[in-house]
Amino acid sequence: MKTIKAVVGVLRNPANEILIAKRQDHQFMGGFWELPGGKVEPQESDQEAIIRELHEELGVVVTDLSHHQTLTYQYPDRVIKLSIYNINKYQNSPIGVEGQEVTWSGIEHLTHFNLLPTMKDFINSVILPNKYWITPSSEHQSNAWMKKFDEKLKQGISLIQLRSKVKLNSDFIQQLYNKCHQFNVKLLLNIPNKTFKEGHCDGWHLTTNEMLNLKERPCEAEQILGASTHDLNEALKAQSLGVDFVLISPVQATQTHPDTAPIGWNKAKEVVEQLNIPVYFLGGMALNDLDKTLNVGAQGIAGVSGF
Repeated sequence: MKTIKAVVGVLRNPANEILIAKRQDHQFMGGFWELPGGKVEPQESDQEAIIRELHEELGVVVTDLSHHQTLTYQYPDRVIKLSIYNINKYQNSPIGVEGQEVTWSGIEHLTHFNLLPTMKDFINSVILPNKYWITPSSEHQSNAWMKKFDEKLKQGISLIQLRSKVKLNSDFIQQLYNKCHQFNVKLLLNIPNKTFKEGHCDGWHLTTNEMLNLKERPCEAEQILGASTHDLNEALKAQSLGVDFVLISPVQATQTHPDTAPIGWNKAKEVVEQLNIPVYFLGGMALNDLDKTLNVGAQGIAGVSGF
């Protein structure tokens, strides 16, 4: 089966808006909005291709870029391998050199456009942060637990999983939710007997067993849904359910589960390469692992005590 390689670029302006372009009527899927880019030519590297495409389409000169994510799409007659690049620095103001309409959009407004399916997959990887903190799973209302929670809010953590193995008081959850929103932090619930109708949260995180027993996404699209996985098959199952991201663990050995063999970086990287949704690495992760994690295409790191 034929594999087509393509590249797109993420350009931001000083307001942190993202540039998108509208496909012209004569093009395949005309009228849809997308990130600017195009096909990789034979004997051309991905980086060379995105630099060339952005100059041809927008008139910009790329001076610094970094790989963001690679998505793979299987069609009946072809495979599309799409590499997304962050355009960190560029010269000239972007214009529609080829007559295409272009516009800047805030990340939160991207869903208002008629987007290509590839764009919809990309949005979560832009919105989600590169660090995902998981709370200790017991002694939630102790002074030490609350102190740790407040510290994370002040450290700039913007996505938190409230993890508990026992039922938590709804007033306590509301208290944490209110704290989170004061700091613009998203709170996901990982509690027993989820109904996916709980208030005072921005979404839920599924345990592996919960995920494996589901046949469809259990919550609305505007809510965030994550899932814990331990191998590629579980991760693919989670993706098929429509989760927004997965955790893959344990990547490295951990003190809390010394008898559990880590899957290692190569297996974790394989999950990233096979999925089109964001993947967080969990298990023995520390801040000094973040760059390595990002370099293999993962969304970032997750942990309880590593950062």
